[in-house]
Amino acid sequence: MDVLVNLRTFLAVTRYGGFSEAARHLHVVPSVTAKRISQLEKTVGARLFERSTRKVSLTKAGQQLLTRAAGVIAGFDDLVKNLRRDEGTLQGHIRLMAPTTLTMLYLGEVLNVFLREHEGITLEIALIDRSVSPLEEGFDIAISGRSATFDGVIDIPLCPVGAVLCAAPSYLERRGSPADPRELSTRDCLVFKPTGSDWQFQSSRGPIQVQVLAKLTADDNQTLRKAAEAGQGIALLPQYVAEPAFKAGTLMPLLPAFPPQETWFKAYVPRSRQELPRIKALLEWVTQHMQRLVVSTQVGSGPKSELPGSTNRNRRGSKAR
Repeated sequence: MDVLVNLRTFLAVTRYGGFSEAARHLHVVPSVTAKRISQLEKTVGARLFERSTRKVSLTKAGQQLLTRAAGVIAGFDDLVKNLRRDEGTLQGHIRLMAPTTLTMLYLGEVLNVFLREHEGITLEIALIDRSVSPLEEGFDIAISGRSATFDGVIDIPLCPVGAVLCAAPSYLERRGSPADPRELSTRDCLVFKPTGSDWQFQSSRGPIQVQVLAKLTADDNQTLRKAAEAGQGIALLPQYVAEPAFKAGTLMPLLPAFPPQETWFKAYVPRSRQELPRIKALLEWVTQHMQRLVVSTQVGSGPKSELPGSTNRNRRGSKAR
């Protein structure tokens, strides 16, 4: 059991960046944290941290341990919970990483309904728009619209991210509508920081890649939509973000003959977590409703606030946690 305690301490030190901060979150004094790390280093026979007066950093051995430690702890916790389980319900904790705008506009309500359907589940949501390995960061599921590959992690396609190029009527009156994606290199563009200023489009003659000039860069698509509506420039937005503005007439779609390159929302799941019933249940739930999101934006109705499957008669029963 001491090894598990020491592993938890190791993960806390890596997460919080130092012994003192880890000790504060673990509710122990820093000397206890240091002692546990020393014991763990003795157990594995290798130094795990390079220590200095200001910070600690992982050694090569520490990095190797980090890729496995979270899975070991999670596996033990699930074993304990399974020994205590109520056979009639899903139970347990899920750590989920998801994009900010998607969660605020749509996914948050999807997750709320899931929690109402499964009262034994607790959920922690982290809004992160960069690519993160769920295994290394201790997440059960990481949802992202960016393509990535991580060791020990599987990716599950959820739905395509329908992107659309758009601008406000006021901007188009001032600068005119572009006739070709290559013209974007001389226009004011509003750039989503996680995906960058390298915009890619499809055409009858093959893909077109344009390096655009960023008048505004932000890591939130809602901010970019509002800037576009204010006439600040041309934005490349997810369809579900732009749809309400299209209906209101505050944004206009551009270059319909040159659709942006299609990407996908995917769920990244550590292999050690994929067969857990609560993880499988949430993945099934999210996949079902993400596909409905695509359908709703394609027909021009926008995301739905009232979700199918939210009534008691549609509850999904499960006999495992």
